[in-house]
Amino acid sequence: MQSLEGVRVVEFTNILSGPYCGMLLSDMGADVIKVEKPTGDDMRFWPPITEGYSENFGSVNRNKRSIAMDLKSPTDLEIARDLCAGAQVVIENNRPGVMDRLGLGYKDIKKVNPAIIYCSISAFGTEGPYAKRGGFDLVIQAESGIMSVTGEEDPVKCGVPISDVATGLYGAFAIAAALREVEKTGKGVHIDASMLGASIGIAALQTSEFFGTGTSAPRMGSRHPRNAPYQAFKASDGYFAMAAGNDKLYADVCRIIDRMDLLDRPEFKTTALRAKNQYELAEIVEQEFAKKTAAEWLDIFGAEGVPCGKINSYKEAMSHPQVEHCGWVQPVTLPNGVETKTFGSPLRFDHVSPKIQSAPPALDSHGAEIRAEVAEWRKKRA
Repeated sequence: MQSLEGVRVVEFTNILSGPYCGMLLSDMGADVIKVEKPTGDDMRFWPPITEGYSENFGSVNRNKRSIAMDLKSPTDLEIARDLCAGAQVVIENNRPGVMDRLGLGYKDIKKVNPAIIYCSISAFGTEGPYAKRGGFDLVIQAESGIMSVTGEEDPVKCGVPISDVATGLYGAFAIAAALREVEKTGKGVHIDASMLGASIGIAALQTSEFFGTGTSAPRMGSRHPRNAPYQAFKASDGYFAMAAGNDKLYADVCRIIDRMDLLDRPEFKTTALRAKNQYELAEIVEQEFAKKTAAEWLDIFGAEGVPCGKINSYKEAMSHPQVEHCGWVQPVTLPNGVETKTFGSPLRFDHVSPKIQSAPPALDSHGAEIRAEVAEWRKKRA
């Protein structure tokens, strides 16, 4: 799927949220030019380092071209402005005000490119009392409420940098929508994608609970505030996940573990009551689960159509039969020639996932060709 072929994106981004946004667009065929400082994106130095090259960096910068520029240099700054003037999209994830001071802010670029789609990704947004504050994923998980519902007792962040990634997803979605609008109107737009907003935006269950009850959702570990039995349960040799999220599935579980008496217990009669009394219910069913191994229960519940799953490590997840069937893990050659693997786009179009078109770039590996393209564009504009 190359639906964004012909769309040029200039990316002034660093670390994760901005690069992830740009990668999603490049997966769909956009020409994403990654503008890096002379020392490169900071993630280039994050391990694992394979023969001098960061696989962390590679995981979110495939299908892009790299140009290194010192934006304090008048010459490089002028090239950067020309790149933006000839692009359809600009993505940046600097602190609010940085791009304005460079003369690369939305108002500056709009003067020379009225149809520009300009996406600013930041911790708290470009306006408001917190706009000037910086914030990494940990800080936003804390401020947004995510850490208040994660884990069992002490504050715990989600192990996946969910605030960074969610903001990149929101940004890419907004850019794709704006491209269609600009086609119709010819008028550009400034997209303000904040990590705080994105992190709260994906928490619909928790925010609706607050608006509906006036109280904040509690920290529940693997449990669910609306369903039970629906969590990680302990078997004789370890844990497995099982989700009996409706009355029929609950009845199936009672039958499978030979505890039909639980169907008549008034405190477990409905989904809402089971959720309310789920700690008591879990204690009861785990007495039965202790009689078999996790693998045995997964086989039994799976055969009966009760949703369940093994709690995999990422090593196990990468060899998951469904992952292999969908072809999501793809080979990639790093700029140093080392062959490795990466997880590609999880989307499928007509049963096929987008293939990786090009490896993540070495720093400034496309600098000469991009500068030549800018020179050619200047000639045509003159």
